[in-house]
Amino acid sequence: MSAAVDILTEKLGELKPRYGIILGSGLGSLVDEIKDALRIPYADLPGFPVSAVSGHAGTLVAGKLGDVPVIMLSGRVHYYEKGDANAMREPIETLKALGVDTLILTNSAGSLREEMPPGSVMQITDHINYSGMNPLIGEESDRRFVGMTSAYDTDLIMRMRKAAEKAEIKLSHGVYMWFSGPSFETPAEIRMARILGADAVGMSTVPEVILARLFGLRVAAASVITNYGAGMTGGELSHEETKDMAPVGGARLAAILKEMIADEGDTE
Repeated sequence: MSAAVDILTEKLGELKPRYGIILGSGLGSLVDEIKDALRIPYADLPGFPVSAVSGHAGTLVAGKLGDVPVIMLSGRVHYYEKGDANAMREPIETLKALGVDTLILTNSAGSLREEMPPGSVMQITDHINYSGMNPLIGEESDRRFVGMTSAYDTDLIMRMRKAAEKAEIKLSHGVYMWFSGPSFETPAEIRMARILGADAVGMSTVPEVILARLFGLRVAAASVITNYGAGMTGGELSHEETKDMAPVGGARLAAILKEMIADEGDTE
């Protein structure tokens, strides 16, 4: 086991989380829902990367969401920070070693659909890796040939939709396109993305989905819509807009995830 796994095994004690949740920009408030929270900075966990992006706390939080044990990774490291698509490998592999079998990924994204405005939530049902980068480049075994036909677990997709209905929150669904960032997309790129079948665009999540599937984790993912794509409104995009709008949809997504995870007993 890695040093991080040893540290966390000792600190978690009797807590045995099956769910891991990665929180995107401005979504860190969800950790406030965790009961009896254990908080450990990434800097205290060997091998964990530390993000320099504002809005990403870089803290592992373990405890219970409702009555269900979970581990949240509040903040992620992006490909664009150091050009490393494999940046989140150690945290995800650590979750697997601790017994997590389901990974829920969240992010902030730009909408390509006029009927999906800022503040709404989109369930990711598939993705397009437009960046061309892959965290498995350099993997030396045949494990690198990871199937992605069912990257987003069908059962989890249905459970998230059921949870949204229970919470009486509108949940859109669609395809997420990964751009490397950190600059925002151009209007021409947004027009292209719409033609290719994308419903939202962003700068994260896809490499984490690939890594999760490498380690055999089931995956669900959702985007909090913080803005429309470039050229759709005439205004310029900014990271400040992302941070300002993320908590609006973040509160809705938090309510959905609480219902979804609390409902786990119905599927066992």
